[in-house]
Amino acid sequence: MSAAPNPARPAPALRLGGRWLEGLATRLVGRRIWAVAWLTFKAAFRYRLIQLLLLLLLAAVIGLPAVIKHDGTAQGFTQILLTYTLGSIITLLGFTTLWLACGTLARDVEECQMQMVVVKPVARWEVWLGKWLGIVALNVLLLGVAGGTVFALIQWRASRLPADVQMELRNKVLVARRSIKEPVDTRAMEAEVERQLQERLKDAKVADMNRDFVRKQIREQVKAQYQIVPPGTLRPWVLNFGARAAALRGQPLTIRAKFMTAQPGSSQTYYGYWEIGPPNGRRYRPEPSSLAAETFHEFLVPPGLIDENGTLTVEFHNYNETALLFPLDEGLEVLYREGGFGLSYVRGLGIILCWLALLAAIGLATASYLTFPVAAFVSLAILIIGFSTGTLKQVIEEGGVSGVNHETGTIDTPTLIDQVALPAFRGLLSVINLVQGFSPIDSLSTGRSVTWGQLGLAMTQIVVLMGGIFAAVGIGTFTRRELATAQGA
Repeated sequence: MSAAPNPARPAPALRLGGRWLEGLATRLVGRRIWAVAWLTFKAAFRYRLIQLLLLLLLAAVIGLPAVIKHDGTAQGFTQILLTYTLGSIITLLGFTTLWLACGTLARDVEECQMQMVVVKPVARWEVWLGKWLGIVALNVLLLGVAGGTVFALIQWRASRLPADVQMELRNKVLVARRSIKEPVDTRAMEAEVERQLQERLKDAKVADMNRDFVRKQIREQVKAQYQIVPPGTLRPWVLNFGARAAALRGQPLTIRAKFMTAQPGSSQTYYGYWEIGPPNGRRYRPEPSSLAAETFHEFLVPPGLIDENGTLTVEFHNYNETALLFPLDEGLEVLYREGGFGLSYVRGLGIILCWLALLAAIGLATASYLTFPVAAFVSLAILIIGFSTGTLKQVIEEGGVSGVNHETGTIDTPTLIDQVALPAFRGLLSVINLVQGFSPIDSLSTGRSVTWGQLGLAMTQIVVLMGGIFAAVGIGTFTRRELATAQGA
């Protein structure tokens, strides 16, 4: 007679799967690092904060759709839902990651638990990396639960919409689209700027002004020649799809345009007339419409309008009494489908995970030498500096902290602070720019594709480069720290 299975013991398949996973992790990161990571992962659940965080994440994901305001369309609701829910997830997980990273190392030292660990054959760098890996693993779990819930909620809501609304939603938001813009000849633009600069320097008053200030003014005027569409004229865009043209000729495309006027914030609308297609061939002319300024407008274009050279010609006729300005960076672009929303969404979550991994490295680096409250304060200060890029750019553009004289374009009395702060701010901004520019939420909410290349670049610059800098500082500090006197510090 066979013995009854013991319900307290896991099933053989589960035990085998757990051992296989543990063996794989051990081979990848080492047995000692994996042991520290697993202990850090389990210890996180002893804090009531983790259980509370799960409730807050689910409440944000499920509760926000009931209270957020939108324009009443399925597209507007889905875009706001993605923006607010993913933004809430990043905020909650970001602060929790900093709190855990500062606490798990600083408190182990303060409570004399770390002193018992380092006397064993475990290097301090293995302890540091193990704790970082454990926090990252916890974020993988929490981000997977929250992100999966958002994805399921969006798909469920989309499935309950009418067929035509579903089609529009899956063509504009729940899709992975790439874009193409008209190339800007920056070399020719800069050559024109330098030519006009030399002409103006012949004036004695201009010659006494700051050269960079004058050049900046000229550059804005030259850019305006490429951007402004005067009344009664047309503006053509010629976009070359290259090798992708053959595959896209049979697909509908989307025109996305935005213009500005001399009266920002005005509620006035403007008459727009578009023509798309080869100048001497079949052209598509959508119905003229009334367009609002400073707002993105999208409309579908039927397939078959790319010519034999792989180019698409788009023309806008300005029949208004005022000039319209289409910015070079976002004035007009053509969007085309690259793939499905699901895989792009997963890659977007991967970029968010890269940010959380960097926050874990920052928290651990500060806690490698500081107490928990001080480490948390310093970590938040680093975040504030990282979010202050606008101020840093303004100081660099004005040439100092003291401010610039807008009549002459120069700083009246450069101070010692200006001379020290300006190169420091330039270096700091160049470092911060390495990890900025990755915006998966904006891409996902507008139906843009988050590519493997973007994810790989995010891992390289955010995790490997910036995270590696904080890891080197943290490990180096932690290795040289005298733990025996930490509790009396």
